[in-house]
Amino acid sequence: MMNAIGLVAFALVGSVKAIRERFDLLGIVVVGLATAFAGGATRDVLVNRVPLVLRSPGEIALGLFGVSLAIGVSAVLESPDDHPVTLVSDAIGLAAFATAGSIVAADAGLSSFGIVAVATINAAGGGACADILLDRPPFILLTDFYASCAVLGGGVFWTVTAVGGAESVAAALCAAATVGTRSAAVIYGWELPTAQRVGQALVWPRKERGQ
Repeated sequence: MMNAIGLVAFALVGSVKAIRERFDLLGIVVVGLATAFAGGATRDVLVNRVPLVLRSPGEIALGLFGVSLAIGVSAVLESPDDHPVTLVSDAIGLAAFATAGSIVAADAGLSSFGIVAVATINAAGGGACADILLDRPPFILLTDFYASCAVLGGGVFWTVTAVGGAESVAAALCAAATVGTRSAAVIYGWELPTAQRVGQALVWPRKERGQ
């Protein structure tokens, strides 16, 4: 269920980005499906199994449904990439894939680091791939508070299971933590600091003390 939600949401988000860049229909489909499937395919390779997208025609159907939604949304909205529909879809997709990745990693018997890493790759890998196709640096490597939300979600999942909590509870809390922090980051403009900002924060107090 989480995987299906993530596929539709991320296909929509990726397609909207391609539409904004004026890609043709093929380009929109490619970017949308890459956003939806790249993270999950990488996840499956890491746990030594054939990617689900290559085994289930229904996966492609869900991705194409998300692409169709994006085309429909772009036809009625002037700036769909900044619209709450797209932003909410992005947050939901991030949470769904972080949770799906955590579950797959835990079922594969990975370590705590493995669970968090796979959750993050599953959640943020598709967006990074889409940015490369759009010829720009992956925004998850810049200042936006995005992949960090998946890291937090994966950490919550592992913590709950480590203390004996049910996997269903861990999944629910992982999704809640991821979507909650991402929503707060969008609303309040949270960003991770750059090295320059950290350097300035360390240098200015010394200057004020005359060091």
